[in-house]
Amino acid sequence: MAPNAHKLIPEAPPDPITDDQIADDCELVDGALVEKETSGEHGVTQSLLVAKLVHPFSRRPGGRHPGGWWFATEVLIDFGPRQRLRPDIAGWRREKSPEPPRGALVHAIPDWICEVLSASNVNNDTVKKRRIYHQHNVSHYWLVDPLAGRLEVYRWHADGYLQVLTAERGERVRAEPFAAIELSVGALFGDDDDSD
Repeated sequence: MAPNAHKLIPEAPPDPITDDQIADDCELVDGALVEKETSGEHGVTQSLLVAKLVHPFSRRPGGRHPGGWWFATEVLIDFGPRQRLRPDIAGWRREKSPEPPRGALVHAIPDWICEVLSASNVNNDTVKKRRIYHQHNVSHYWLVDPLAGRLEVYRWHADGYLQVLTAERGERVRAEPFAAIELSVGALFGDDDDSD
């Protein structure tokens, strides 16, 4: 080695982030800690969608309402060692998960996930997290954009998610996997729903 030459020593990789290091407003995406940023529009849309789905679906199947689902918002879900994601809304079919999700880290993979887009996290929701959800066979994935007033519905397929519905404010739709009810897309963004 020449005089005054320095041998480069590679830095040791950082210790992996543990589950207890993930704050309530963060998630672990591809091993990186990501803060979930929200807005008033995000919060309103998330709560209105939950309200639309809980009454008819968050019950045992049968009877006057379709039922058959458990729902949770912002729960930390285990998608593998470097993936601890916190979907805005997640749903589990009761036929596959007879008990509701429990614990600080949920291990049951949801059957349906909805992400409400925020300007700062669009790439995570539309690229990175969508890829992870597909790899773990989440059967339906919704993207709701409160600023554009749009709902996009995707169905799992071996080659990637297939977009099966795009709808905007002013339209009424029957969106998989909740096609048993009609949704006013505008009602997800605070518009009055005259059918209620």
